[in-house]
Amino acid sequence: MIDLYTFATSNGQRVAIMLEECALPYRVRKVDLAKGEQRNLEFLQLNPAGAIPVIVDPDGPDGKPLTLAQSAAILVYLAEKAGRFLPSDSARRYLALQWTMHAASDCAAATGAIYQLTALAPEKSAANVAWFQERLLRQFRVADTRLAAREWLADEISIADFALYPVFASRRALVEAAGDLPNLTRWAAALEARPAVARAMQAGA
Repeated sequence: MIDLYTFATSNGQRVAIMLEECALPYRVRKVDLAKGEQRNLEFLQLNPAGAIPVIVDPDGPDGKPLTLAQSAAILVYLAEKAGRFLPSDSARRYLALQWTMHAASDCAAATGAIYQLTALAPEKSAANVAWFQERLLRQFRVADTRLAAREWLADEISIADFALYPVFASRRALVEAAGDLPNLTRWAAALEARPAVARAMQAGA
């Protein structure tokens, strides 16, 4: 049984999606970021960076326990553990990894900045928020173009889709207001219809 230390954020949700889609047994260990539980000594022993998600797999490589942080790294690990959602063909594998990193770095950085500027920054600036919103939309448009002639970000559904979807879900209102991302919206609807995705989006809430 894998322990998933998480909260209701896109970083945590992408790992929950992968666990659900792979049908890997897991239990949620909620880390309430609003209460500062990520700074508790017990959690810092798992991840000194004080960030979710973290998984603890008692049956890791070579049968040894593994504690792992960083959502993109966890997605790759779970894909290899389950033998699913990461192509074995080298070229297709690297494409899936490329789009996973696009989600976990470019898109996640922009949406994270929006949150910090609106909720955490000591001085609020509407202009700075708008700048990062446009930056996120630019990254979404890159994915929208990619999806113009395909169903999934890679040649088949993969960790790349699971990495990006929670970011889309958290910024749905921004996407709808932009009104120019039809392929991304179609893609998101297909993911929303998957029962495993629906269950995972509630993890850590």
